[in-house]
Amino acid sequence: MASVNHPNMEEGFVDDWDDMTELTSSRKESDTFYNKWTQQASAKHVDAVLSAFEALRRLYPKHSIVTTTDSRLHPFSFPGAQVVPLEHNPLVATLGFAPLNRSSAPVPGLLTSRVLAGSFKLQWQNQDFILHVVQYPHGLSVGTQSFILHEGSEEPARQLLLACGLWSEAIHNEIWVFNQGFWQKDGGLWDSIQKADWKDVILKDKFKKAFQKDVYGFFDSKELYQELGIPWKRGLIMHGPPGNGKTISLKTVMKTCDARGYTPLYVKSFQSFAGDEYSMRVVFNKARQLAPCVLVLEDLDSLITDRNRSFFLNELDGLEGNDGLLVLGTTNHFDRLDPGLSTRPSRFDRKYLFDDPDRDERALYAVYWQDKLKDNRSVDFPNSLVDEVADATDRFSFAYLKEAFVSALVTLAGADEDDRSPFRAVLMEQIDVLRKQLDKPQTAKTAPASREFVRPSRNDAPLAQVSRALPVLGNRAQLDPTIRRPTSNGNVNPVICVPPSPPTSISMNHQNLEDDETKRRSQLVAIHAQIESIRESLRVPGGFGNIEEDDQVTSRMLSLSSPRSQNPGRNLPGVAGYWA
Repeated sequence: MASVNHPNMEEGFVDDWDDMTELTSSRKESDTFYNKWTQQASAKHVDAVLSAFEALRRLYPKHSIVTTTDSRLHPFSFPGAQVVPLEHNPLVATLGFAPLNRSSAPVPGLLTSRVLAGSFKLQWQNQDFILHVVQYPHGLSVGTQSFILHEGSEEPARQLLLACGLWSEAIHNEIWVFNQGFWQKDGGLWDSIQKADWKDVILKDKFKKAFQKDVYGFFDSKELYQELGIPWKRGLIMHGPPGNGKTISLKTVMKTCDARGYTPLYVKSFQSFAGDEYSMRVVFNKARQLAPCVLVLEDLDSLITDRNRSFFLNELDGLEGNDGLLVLGTTNHFDRLDPGLSTRPSRFDRKYLFDDPDRDERALYAVYWQDKLKDNRSVDFPNSLVDEVADATDRFSFAYLKEAFVSALVTLAGADEDDRSPFRAVLMEQIDVLRKQLDKPQTAKTAPASREFVRPSRNDAPLAQVSRALPVLGNRAQLDPTIRRPTSNGNVNPVICVPPSPPTSISMNHQNLEDDETKRRSQLVAIHAQIESIRESLRVPGGFGNIEEDDQVTSRMLSLSSPRSQNPGRNLPGVAGYWA
């Protein structure tokens, strides 16, 4: 009987055998420790917002859902929306206390609430919405998510959020103030500038009108600037000794420009967590967004430093366009400004000097008070007193003049009616008191005998290791075991105290300066060697901090032998020490 081969049967048997082999191998692999561990160590992706969105989609299949984390789009504070909690839904909120201004608020304080989880019914422009708000952990902080549901299209919800954003961005009896790296609205500043008025700014009429024309004329001259083909921007500097009307003039400009629709922006400081350059970028971007507007930079000499000046000038020059931007800067120290600010054209075009008032201006100020007190029967203010005040207040600033009148009125108000002196006598007495203060010689502040420069380290160096660094500082360095500083582990470390060098006369000889520089360089090398030695003994890399920090410390130490620290005219004591 002949045998018959069936190739298809053989191929099927081989395939089945391979499948069984793979299945057995897969089962064996699934039973291994590695497979169990990788399965255990794997986690599902966590997204609180996505999970909440999916839950709401299942609960409200006929509703569209719009979600946001932007606090500016929150409808709670939007006056056009009505928001009430949904019945039969728990509302979880945490309460806080907000104290209020005693002089203006009807109550001393009120409770505030922050929603942790809640559901609300929302109505806006005859449209019904459902609002769900949840708070959840997000990184090292918490996030707040709002879900707005509407039966039908999501367009009404989007329009609602747009209206909320526009309302939030607008100012409502507030001033935009920049500080610590971000913009915020300040209602208190707005209230304070409402009291400012040009009639209270006592300046010569010609000076005042020129300043007002420069400010208000800028905003009225857009077409003229365009016809002339020049950028529609302007900068003004108000400078002069303190107390002569810069601040009151600035407040009046802010108030009147705000009333005309030109937003005032006030900058307190450029310092922030991200650096001055970041702050300047944020400030000028906001100004360009709100232009035409007034950007107020008070105390320019403090705001602009050597480190940020270059970036500030680039922003001021407006490489990205500063059309409609009026920059008002003030300073009490015009001489400290960099020439790029004080003399360069097209940056600050005009400089207005608010100097101590001359006799005519002092007489104007006295007439101003005469007019204010004309209805006060207890105050006799004849015209002769105007001339007397103007003559007696030479070198007085407007602030000194105001103090004289205010102090005199306060003295009169506190005196018994029978013992009350005439207004003239009280006023002239206050002027004499202020004159003595003004003429009193300014004594230089004496520096303390020694000062400590204390810088913590990440290690607690033993006393013997700290003592090894003392020879580098010379004979003036002492290890005072009675003065100690706490460390991170609860121990205390001694402080190296270095009394300041006594003042010595320095001969400005080129050879002496070269010798001093050589000596300072050798000391720097020696101190770095000691630092590296202590680091090595501690066996902790960077035990004294990073190299940049060490350079700062050693530079402070070397200032003890620097000619500048020994110059008695500078009155700069040397650094007293540091602790490790």
